[in-house]
Amino acid sequence: MATLPIRASSIGAADTGARRRIRARLPAAFALLPTALIVLVVYIGCMIWTVRLSFTSSTLLPKFDWVGMAQYNRLFLNDRFLTSAENIVIFGVLFISGCLIIGFLMAVFIDQNVRGEGLFRTVFLYPYSMSFVVTGVAWQWFLNPGLGLQKLVRDMGFESFTFDWLVNQKMAIYTIVIAGLWHGAGLTMAILLAGLRGVDADLWKAAKVDGIPTWRVYTSVILPLLRPMVITATVLLATGVVKLYDLVVAMTLGGPGIATEVPAKFVMDHLFERNNIALGTAAATIMLITVVIVLAPWVYARYVRPQGRPA
Repeated sequence: MATLPIRASSIGAADTGARRRIRARLPAAFALLPTALIVLVVYIGCMIWTVRLSFTSSTLLPKFDWVGMAQYNRLFLNDRFLTSAENIVIFGVLFISGCLIIGFLMAVFIDQNVRGEGLFRTVFLYPYSMSFVVTGVAWQWFLNPGLGLQKLVRDMGFESFTFDWLVNQKMAIYTIVIAGLWHGAGLTMAILLAGLRGVDADLWKAAKVDGIPTWRVYTSVILPLLRPMVITATVLLATGVVKLYDLVVAMTLGGPGIATEVPAKFVMDHLFERNNIALGTAAATIMLITVVIVLAPWVYARYVRPQGRPA
C-alpha cells in the first residue's frame, strides 16, 4: 500500500519532465518550420507538379488535361532521348569507376609522406574548385583539333598525328568523360586520403611482419576499411552524373549531331527551347524514377536493414 504514492509521484515527475522537454524543443521546432514548409512546397510540391504535367499535352504553357501515357510513349520512341540515356550510362560508369580508381591511386601516392604533400593535394583538388562550365571550356580548347593538342603535336613535326575525338560522333562522349575525370578525381582523392590517414599504423606493421605484399594489404585490408568513404564518394559522384548538363553544353552543345546528348539537356531544351513542357517533364520524371531505383537498395541496406536485424 505504501508504494502507490511513490509510483504516482514518479509518474507525475516523468510527465513533468516530458512536458519540460517538449517546451524546450518548441523554439527549435518553430525555427525549423519555414525550412520544413520549403521542403514540402518547393521540393516535394514541384516533383508532384512535374509528374502531373507529364500526363498532359502541355506545350508552351501548362495544361490540365489528361493524355495518359502518351508522352512516355513518344519519349521512348524518340531517338534523341534514347541516345541521351545511352550516353549517361556510358558517362556514369566510366566517370564513377574512373574517379574512384584514379582518386584512390592519388590518395595512396600522397599517403606515402612525399615531399611537397600540400602542393600535390592542392594541385589534385584544384580542378574540383572550378565549375563545370570553366572545365568544359578549357577542355574544349585543349581538344579542339584546330587549336589544341592535335595542332600542338603537328606543329612539333608529327604531321600524321590525329586526335579528333571532340568532333568524332563515336568518340565525342569519351571527351566528356575525360573532362569529368579531371574535374572529379580530386574530390575522391581528398575523401579517400582522409580515410587512409585514419588507418591504424599497427595494421601495416603486422602486414610487414607477416610478409604480405603491399598491394594485397590495400585490396584485402585497407579498401574494406575505406568502404564508408567509398560510398560517400560514389554518392557525390552519382549526383554529378544525374545533373550532367553544363559540362556538355560548354564542350559540345550535345554534338556533333546528338552524339553527346544527355537527359538533363534533353529536359532543358524541351522546356525552354522547343516549348514542349509535357515531353520535358516526362523525361524529368524518368530521371527521377531512375534515381529512386538506384538509391533505394542503398538506402535499404544502409538504414533499414541494420535496424531490422535481431540484437
